[in-house]
Amino acid sequence: MQYIEGLFLNIRIRDIIDILIVAVAFYKLFMLIRETRAEQLTKGILALFVFTKISDWLELYTVYWILENAMTVGVLAILIVFQPELRRALEYIGRSSFFTKSFIEIKGESLSQVVDEIVEAVASLSRQKIGALIVIERTTGLNEIAETGTQINGKVSSDLLINIFIPNTPLHDGAVIIKEDIIKAAGCFLPLTENTSLSKELGTRHRAALGISEKSDCLAIIVSEETGAISIAENGSIARYLDTKTLRQILMDMYKPKDQKDTFVAKWRRKDEQREE
Repeated sequence: MQYIEGLFLNIRIRDIIDILIVAVAFYKLFMLIRETRAEQLTKGILALFVFTKISDWLELYTVYWILENAMTVGVLAILIVFQPELRRALEYIGRSSFFTKSFIEIKGESLSQVVDEIVEAVASLSRQKIGALIVIERTTGLNEIAETGTQINGKVSSDLLINIFIPNTPLHDGAVIIKEDIIKAAGCFLPLTENTSLSKELGTRHRAALGISEKSDCLAIIVSEETGAISIAENGSIARYLDTKTLRQILMDMYKPKDQKDTFVAKWRRKDEQREE
């Protein structure tokens, strides 16, 4: 009892801060790997560590030697196996407000004009049932994706976007990358999602939009070639059957600085989730 009391008396403020930092770091790490393959791999590594200690205590020298060497080599294996998760974690840190400003500085009339041009193009493509995939870059750079297509570097305009996706043209069968108010590239190739539980109704465009949204903080707009339906993919989730008014409000909210954002997108997502249920 005296030992415990002495232990508490010797705890300093910096020790409490130290413990809190480690606890928050482990919590954030757990949230990043939750419900991913990394979660199962983490459990396997912990089990291997426990077996190594047990074999040491029981003096099972051969088993201990094998497990200990496996753990040593496992450090390199972890870097290889967890490469997507490590990249995701580093991107998450890099996107935090401590390191970055608002992802865009378009203001006033310029902001409204960019959104209007995108919405007008999407509405026209939807009416004509022309398939389209537009990816709007935020803080995570998409240069490696833009390099897979044809460089445009032109001002965002509805006419340019519509012409890009006209069937049987060289660039129609790929994604357009937009950064701020500039169309960076067209005809770009996107990684497909690895989610196996998606509806079979979703085609390649929707799966590509989900794939890029899983690997970055971008927002992807999809127009279905079969139905003309407008969808949005963000953070590995998709919302379908949006109207142009809703799309415009989402884009306006997305382009605003964080301190000026309203709660419309959150409300829209809740309604969309309820509709899917």
